Amino acid sequence: MKKYKCEMCGWEYNPQKGFPVFGVKPGTPFEEVPDDFCCPVCSAPKKRFSPME
Repeated sequence: MKKYKCEMCGWEYNPQKGFPVFGVKPGTPFEEVPDDFCCPVCSAPKKRFSPME
């Protein structure tokens, strides 16, 4: 599973950790994260995240 990075501030979503505060369980691929997810640092919307190589 790929990590995704916020294009605005650089915060990284790690699918192995998920984001339990937002209700995203560990092991959740970014594609399955709810569409209303936003960056916890800068509030950028999910569409502003890019896959990391």
